[in-house]
Amino acid sequence: MIDTQTIGETAGVVWQYLKEHGRTTLTTLERGISSPTEAVLMAVGWLAREGKLELSQEKRTVYIQLTEE
Repeated sequence: MIDTQTIGETAGVVWQYLKEHGRTTLTTLERGISSPTEAVLMAVGWLAREGKLELSQEKRTVYIQLTEE
């Protein structure tokens, strides 16, 4: 079971990864972070809900990037 502490910590890792690498695919993000896939997906949802991410889709590929501040 993944708890909110783990999701929050993973959200920080996701944010840092995107800050360093810029726009990336969801698949690349999952592979680039050493956290369970479920935690990465929940962290992406968390950050998206907070308005910190921009999500886009081109054909079957989902892209993620930090919002402009």
